[in-house]
Amino acid sequence: MADLYIRQINSFTLTKSRINSTAGSFLLLNISLTMQPQILLADDHSMIRKGLKLLLQLHLGFTAVSEVTSCNELMKELTKKKYSHLVLDIILSDGSTLEILPAIRKLYPELRVMVFSMQPAEVYGKALRQYGIDHYLPKTTPEEDTIRLLRRFMLNEQSLRDDPATRYPNNPFSALAPRELEILHYVLKGLGTKEIAQTLNVKMNTVSTVKNRIFEKTLTTNLKELIELATLYNVNY
Repeated sequence: MADLYIRQINSFTLTKSRINSTAGSFLLLNISLTMQPQILLADDHSMIRKGLKLLLQLHLGFTAVSEVTSCNELMKELTKKKYSHLVLDIILSDGSTLEILPAIRKLYPELRVMVFSMQPAEVYGKALRQYGIDHYLPKTTPEEDTIRLLRRFMLNEQSLRDDPATRYPNNPFSALAPRELEILHYVLKGLGTKEIAQTLNVKMNTVSTVKNRIFEKTLTTNLKELIELATLYNVNY
């Protein structure tokens, strides 16, 4: 009877082991229910969210996964539940997450954050490190590597990625500061100085000053040249 009771407790506290065979190797994960991370995915593409959720649940055994699609939804969701891990894109349906990351880091300092994006790591990596974020996973990463890097992040291991700016030293957008990247997003979308100022709740002369710095750092003189350069270096908006 004692053995049966122990087996029942173990069955309750441990999730079923999942075995994932990749290139002839086997991965065995036994995850305690009490250690399950609380994961929040923030992406405005449903297929991306569903695919990432399946990887986390079926391949890694992490079942507590919630989803949001916008910056506004993200900030609201963080107030409803204590999350341990956040995986987010840089561009969401209502703006750039660079606008809310300072607040997130201040309000939830223990929340671990990974960026999962099509945006070039060499452009945004430096800005993100200012917020203590060094886990950057491009959406173009092969599935096998995606699973491996997600596992490291969820198990609170350090990122193995090097500084992408050193591998792409000639990218003209790599030198932009976080505020410059925020405003770059809206400039590329075609918003004027007044609209950007209203959106970010800053003064118009601040926006004008930052826009001039963007043109100087990228060696462009007008919006047409800036858009062409952004397209060349895969800076999406």
